[in-house]
Amino acid sequence: MSADVVSLQSRRPPPSLAPMLALTAVGMNSVNAVILDRMQSEIPLIPALAGHLISGGGKRMRPMLTVAAAELCGYQGARHHKLAAAVEFLHTATLLHDDVVDGSDLRRGKAAANIVYGNPATVLVGDFLFTRAFELMVEDGSLRVLKILSGASSVICEGEVDQLTAQRRIETSEEHYLQIIGAKTAALFAAATRISAVVAEKSEVEEQALDAYGRNLGIAFQLVDDAIDYDSEATESGKDKGDDFREGKMTLPVILAYARGTAEERKFWQEAIAGFRTEDEDLAHAVDLINRHGCVDATRERARYYARRAIDAIAGFPAGEARTAMAEAAEFAVARRY
Repeated sequence: MSADVVSLQSRRPPPSLAPMLALTAVGMNSVNAVILDRMQSEIPLIPALAGHLISGGGKRMRPMLTVAAAELCGYQGARHHKLAAAVEFLHTATLLHDDVVDGSDLRRGKAAANIVYGNPATVLVGDFLFTRAFELMVEDGSLRVLKILSGASSVICEGEVDQLTAQRRIETSEEHYLQIIGAKTAALFAAATRISAVVAEKSEVEEQALDAYGRNLGIAFQLVDDAIDYDSEATESGKDKGDDFREGKMTLPVILAYARGTAEERKFWQEAIAGFRTEDEDLAHAVDLINRHGCVDATRERARYYARRAIDAIAGFPAGEARTAMAEAAEFAVARRY
């Protein structure tokens, strides 16, 4: 008599944001109230345009991390609510500017703000949200918090410019790509978590641990975003499929496919990234080449590496609901298909 042995590990449900949402629900209610209040203006176009994106169904991952990190630090106050709102305003401002730079048609599954309201208004409302973010930082009164968030803002802008200069450059290396996403994405993740250690008056070691958690999670998150753009099995991500391809962005799936390709395939990539092969059939061919060489899977594997580093970074904090939720959020970041 025999029986198949089924591993209990295989029965584990896929990672979810549910624990993080439950952990931060009360705090995020307060954060959302601040966001709604501070996006208002006597100029009607400002709240209308800002609300078009802010109310567009994003995960609010960055302010959630600020709230979760405060829970991890055992902080009992409310300073982090305004700071989490500032983090979301910084993020939203960069999205508005990105859509203008990229000429995007979709954002979070609906028409991008620049399509609805035009480029000038979108840029200016992005600027408005940047100023609102800095008002909230100044109100907090901590020069250390101000230094962390303002420093992250500078790094994000540098990362965006770096990405712009690397656009349509087939010779962009994996190292350079990681440098770009470390600046344009991971810097704000790192700042979002680190500031909670500051308001909770934790040690420099704990500050750095939360910085490392956010930074590694941010890299993992962006790696998966870039993989999804070429993943034929991924669900709709709320943006135009193939945007990265048509814009000539050198993301990791492309870098790997170019490195692993034949001479003929490399010629295709040179022409595509230069902007000469951007039709739907070219995108389909690009996806085929990326799948042929396992580049989506390889990109996700690198994301898993950074997610593991994020989880390891908070291992020194007390075990509990907060640490568990933050660890699962890192696992979710790399397992998601949208």
